[in-house]
Amino acid sequence: MAGFMIRFLICNVFISGIIGILLIAKRIFQNNLSGRMQYNLWFLLLGLLAVPFIPFRLIGFPQIFSWLGSLRSSLSSNAGTTMGETIGTNPTGNVNWINDFTLSVNSEAPSIAGYILLGIWIVGILAMIILVIKSALRLRNLENSALPLQNKEVRRLYHHCLEEMGIHSKIPVYSTAFLKSPIIVGFLKPCIYLPIHLISDYNESDMRYMLLHELQHYKHHDAIASYLMNLAGVIYWFNPLVWYALKEMRNDREIACDTSVLKMLEEDAYKDYGNTLINFAQKISLTPFPFAAGLGGNMKQMKRRIINIASYEKPTFIKKLKGMTAFVLTAVLLFGFAPFISTYAAEVSYYQWDSSSENVSYVDLSTYFGKYEGSFVLYDLENDAWSIHDKEHATLRVSPNSTYKIYDALFGLEEGVITPENSFIAWNGECYPFEAWNADQTLQSAMNSSVNWYFQTVDEQLGVPFVYNYIQEIGYGNENMSGDFSTYWMESSLKISPIEQVELLTKLQNNSFGFASENINAVKDAICLFSSDAGAFYGKTGTGRVDGQDVNGWFIGFVETADNTYFFATNIGADSDATADNAIEITMSILSDMNIWK
Repeated sequence: MAGFMIRFLICNVFISGIIGILLIAKRIFQNNLSGRMQYNLWFLLLGLLAVPFIPFRLIGFPQIFSWLGSLRSSLSSNAGTTMGETIGTNPTGNVNWINDFTLSVNSEAPSIAGYILLGIWIVGILAMIILVIKSALRLRNLENSALPLQNKEVRRLYHHCLEEMGIHSKIPVYSTAFLKSPIIVGFLKPCIYLPIHLISDYNESDMRYMLLHELQHYKHHDAIASYLMNLAGVIYWFNPLVWYALKEMRNDREIACDTSVLKMLEEDAYKDYGNTLINFAQKISLTPFPFAAGLGGNMKQMKRRIINIASYEKPTFIKKLKGMTAFVLTAVLLFGFAPFISTYAAEVSYYQWDSSSENVSYVDLSTYFGKYEGSFVLYDLENDAWSIHDKEHATLRVSPNSTYKIYDALFGLEEGVITPENSFIAWNGECYPFEAWNADQTLQSAMNSSVNWYFQTVDEQLGVPFVYNYIQEIGYGNENMSGDFSTYWMESSLKISPIEQVELLTKLQNNSFGFASENINAVKDAICLFSSDAGAFYGKTGTGRVDGQDVNGWFIGFVETADNTYFFATNIGADSDATADNAIEITMSILSDMNIWK
């Protein structure tokens, strides 16, 4: 929950921006949107305010379009297509062909700040709930003190208004001395409460307009809106822009009801309806009850309503069409931001891969993965073709673990910390749990045994600014080095997706980085697992171990043949036993069945 609180606050920054966009859209389209449509726009915001509490990632419009493209590609592709000629021998039976050693890291504990913010948020919610309860008790006292409406003229007028609006439900009407303006209260059993002073100063025209206004609240289920607005106010008590938006929503609700009443009236009655508000402006006020909808409002709100009445014209078909178009455009714009305010999306990161210009085939390889969640990505260089299993996970960024050492070595070579001719680094004598680590190392031996201290030494000599600049230069995943400098790539801040792994391997092979060719070749030599006259197999593993459990397994690399190169990345995840060895086994089985490697 402490981690959620941090993400929730970040989401509120986006929510504040969305409120600003909504206010701008309302201003731009105010001449096209009816009062009712302007009010209904606020329900879009109420829906978005619920997004941070949805326990899954929402799909944005780019993902929808991408999914449609994926569907089209998958229908036109053949999952069983032969991908290339067979080369080499099957190395999976040799348990020593790759040594994947990894150290366990501790799961990151939520920050103290997160717990403090969570405590403040909960205290604020409790305080708001107390205020709501106090208002509800005041409303209960009003209900208990109110008397059924006795005035025959008002009762007769009220039943006429029900017939005029086509309402057949029985809505009780009460009179009370504890109100200044009429209100309607209740969702399942709505009741209307009229102030005694309005009944004693009875004017048929004024009373009719007031009753029609309250019945419009009933007809449009504004009691539900009251509950939702109060819930949003309680949860977002700390966000002033949300409070401002809720105030504007209540104002627009009254304007929407005014508009609905005006639709029922003849044009010569608009002035009388406006005069009713003016005549009673000194008597009516904001309702003190959180679940009530009423005629009241402050003088500024009254001015807005009177201006709306004075400028009201019954909408033509063209104006309705323009209003509906403006409403839909605003709705599309707002919901396009929904994925950005998901706390789930804030917790995980996805690579926004534009596959529209790519030749992509989506294949189902779930039988190879068994109990593991994960993905397999293959890029056929000669045919410029992609084969992807599970695009959701193929774009999911996770910690690279030891696969990152490919590029860390390259950074060290580029800066001369190590060279192709001399990559020796002496062991400092510290005892490690793997015998292979307790010895002097070269790039070849360190890559083969995935020796953490070797690459940590390279990083130390490079320094944070140089490492970060290189990560940015090659565009490595999320480019986030905020974690501890010795472990930022080990289940920490730095993350990358399988698709990005393949893209980077392609750039490495083609030296799109513009690095020294001898350094590129030195790294390739260090990750070469098998070589023959028919071709070569390059690969690097990585295992993420958290609290003693293997939760993240990688195997990435590429296969060179005489006439083609295939780049691949396999990632698996689970609560335990998600090791690089298992990722290797899955990868080799797939490559074998695709006739890329036997």
